[in-house]
Amino acid sequence: MGNTSRPKENALASRIYQQLKDEIFSFQLLPGDRFTETLIAERYGVSRTPVRHALYRLEREGFVQVYFRSGWSVRSFDFDRFDQLYDLRTVLELAAVQRICEAPETVDLSALADIWLVDRTARLVDGQRVAALDEAFHQGLMQATGNREMAAVHQEVTEKIRVIRRLDFTNPARIQATYDEHAQLLRLLIQRKTAQAGILLRSHIEASKAEVRKITLHHLHAARQESLAQAALRPD
Repeated sequence: MGNTSRPKENALASRIYQQLKDEIFSFQLLPGDRFTETLIAERYGVSRTPVRHALYRLEREGFVQVYFRSGWSVRSFDFDRFDQLYDLRTVLELAAVQRICEAPETVDLSALADIWLVDRTARLVDGQRVAALDEAFHQGLMQATGNREMAAVHQEVTEKIRVIRRLDFTNPARIQATYDEHAQLLRLLIQRKTAQAGILLRSHIEASKAEVRKITLHHLHAARQESLAQAALRPD
């Protein structure tokens, strides 16, 4: 019985983990919000065990913190930490650019080109879909190096900054800029222009980092004001 119930428990914990993570990403759960395992279990209609597993996984990833005997809370955004992660991402992707441009044989980037080297009329406008494609683009560059360890570290960094990075694609102008810059970067990589590609890549990442910081602060302020307004309407 234990062998058959464990996969179900793991699947349930994974589902709750994703639901809680989505609530954090969408600011339904705000930095500083406190809650208990019992509250989450009642909300999702499950026992506390899968909730606890989900929360400890989120804690390991830096999204929540536990207060023994007094529940959990959503961690405040640590922009210094995000800056360090963006710096690490830049180092990894600059190394990928160099490897691609200096590879003995031409690296096949056709799969990425099919998505990003398209006419403006063929560009997607849905922010969530473009955010997923953007992640796949940058991970594709890492995978194109053939270095699986570099790609794995990059994937880990991507997971950690996703909470704010995907906000970059709530702005239609940023979606168009992403298409333009990805297309230009691909052309430079195909032409093996290492220096120019590196300069563009660094600028591309820095612009995204600055934009998501601005958007995150705006979203946090708006969500907090809405939360306060809703609390004021509740009866005592």
